[in-house]
Amino acid sequence: MGARLQLTFANLQALNRHFNPHGAMAENILVLGAGELGLAVLEALARHPKRNHGRITVMMRQATLDSAAPDKKKLIQQIRALGVDFEAADVVQASVSELAAIFTRYDTVVSCNGMGLPSGTQTKLSQAALEAKVRWFPWQFGMDYDAIGLGSSQDLFDEQLGVRAMLRAQDTTEWIIVSTGLFMSFLFVAEFGIVDFSTRTVRGLGSWDNSITLTTPVDIGRATAEVVLDPQGLKNQCVYVAGDTLTYAQVGDLLDERFGTRFRRELWDLDELAKQMREDPDNTMVKYRDTFAQARGVAWGQDKTVNSARGMKMTDVKAYLAAMDVTLDEAL
Repeated sequence: MGARLQLTFANLQALNRHFNPHGAMAENILVLGAGELGLAVLEALARHPKRNHGRITVMMRQATLDSAAPDKKKLIQQIRALGVDFEAADVVQASVSELAAIFTRYDTVVSCNGMGLPSGTQTKLSQAALEAKVRWFPWQFGMDYDAIGLGSSQDLFDEQLGVRAMLRAQDTTEWIIVSTGLFMSFLFVAEFGIVDFSTRTVRGLGSWDNSITLTTPVDIGRATAEVVLDPQGLKNQCVYVAGDTLTYAQVGDLLDERFGTRFRRELWDLDELAKQMREDPDNTMVKYRDTFAQARGVAWGQDKTVNSARGMKMTDVKAYLAAMDVTLDEAL
C-alpha cells in the first residue's frame, strides 16, 4: 500500500493550486508593506471581484502597529476597514528562515517593501519566498531591468537583476514581476528635474524624443490585483503595465495646454548628465536622470501591457495634470 498523504497546510495549498490553476480558489495573500504602493495594492485586492472570500494580510513592523502617532493610527484604521489582517515582522531585521516561516502560511506574497531599505533586502526577501515555495511578486514595480542591464548608475538595479537571475534559475516556485515604469507623481517632483513648476521649466533627458512610461500607484495596485487574482496563465515571467508612455516633448506640450502658457524647454543631454554625475556622484536624483537619459528599459508601448490586453482604463498624464491642484507663480 502506498504512503499516506499528510494533509499539511502546504499540501492543501498545492492541491488547491493543482485543481484551481487559474486562481479561482480563496487564496491567502500576504502584502509586505503599507506605504503608498502597498496601500494601493491592498485596496485593489480587497475590492477585486475575484477575491472569492480570500484572506488578505499585510505585514508591518510591530512598532508601526503599536504606534500612537495620529498618521499611523489612521493608516491602521484604514487598512482594518478593508477587512485586511495584520502580520508583525521587520523585513530588515528578520532572517531568511524567519521570513520563510511566515511566508509559508500564505499562497501568494506581494512585496511592496523597497524604498529606503538597505542593500540586500530584496535578495533576502526572494530567498525567503523560494524557501517557502510561495507564489512570489517581488518588489520590481519599476523599470525593465533586463533591458537596462548590469552596471547602470543605480546600484539597486544590479541587485534587482540578481533577484531575476535567482528566480529564473529554479522551477519550484512561481513568480511574476510587474514592470510599471515610474510613479506618475515622480515626473512632477522638482528635484527630479523634468518638470519644475516654480520656474515653468520642462526638461528632456538625453533627447526630446526619448520616451518614459508612467503609472499611478492606484493603477499599479489595480493591475497587480488583476494578475494576482486572475492570472489567466501568467506565471514565471515579467508582465508590463503602463498608465501612459510619452516623449519628453509630449510632456512639454501637455504642460503648455494644461496651464495655458509656454513652459521653457531645456535639454539635459548625455554630456550634461555625465557632468552632473561627476559633480554629484552620490545624488540619487542625478543617477535617476542618467538612467532615463539612456532610454533603455524605461518605456514600452501599451500594446504589450496587461492593462491594454484586459481593457483596463488607466490614468494618463493629461488626466493626471487636469486633476492636479497647482497654481503657477504669476510673478514669472
